[in-house]
Amino acid sequence: VQLQASGGGSVQAGGSLRLSCTASGQTVYSYNFGWFRQAPQKGREFVAAIDWSGGSTHYADSVKGRFTISRDGTFNTVSLQMNSLKPEDTAVYYCAAREPMSGGAATGESEYEHWGQGTQVTVSS
Repeated sequence: VQLQASGGGSVQAGGSLRLSCTASGQTVYSYNFGWFRQAPQKGREFVAAIDWSGGSTHYADSVKGRFTISRDGTFNTVSLQMNSLKPEDTAVYYCAAREPMSGGAATGESEYEHWGQGTQVTVSS
């Protein structure tokens, strides 16, 4: 499975961005997906996750109420809508896919087998 993340950019605090993660290489209908981020000089942290059906989602407390994870009707693209962005949201954002046999949507970095290349999000005050 290859993952391509896009949609990053620079915005002012309070603005919005929408990240997309497109999967290719094989059918990912039953895969679970997550978004993680890594700020400068910090470890990678969980942001949001969604199960294969789109019916179960999880969010980090720091983004709850501001970010929304979703997947489209083809189940090949997962999006992260980010509203009310803050400077502390500045990071490289990574999408990840978890194989169906591994379980449902997860919040741990080690629970995902496939990773995209990351897209930079910069929020200025």
